[in-house]
Amino acid sequence: MMIATSQALSGMNRSQDSLQRHAHNLANLGTEGFRRSTGSGQATAPGPAIETDVVGQLQAKNAFLANLAVFRASDAMAGSLLDALG
Repeated sequence: MMIATSQALSGMNRSQDSLQRHAHNLANLGTEGFRRSTGSGQATAPGPAIETDVVGQLQAKNAFLANLAVFRASDAMAGSLLDALG
């Protein structure tokens, strides 16, 4: 069960990083010369990609919530196991 908890936490961290990156891109839409931040660095061309960042935020949010559900389920199962043993 510790593996599931660890993987869920890792997934939540990745989702949080993605959400922050897309929010940063959207916040800087009006900045002249701004280059979008991507997972591997900066984009090759300046300019907005609003649809990409909005969809990216939604994907990151849903991935975070899915990993949170796994984390909670793993925690509940560990609690049940300890109750049964105790």
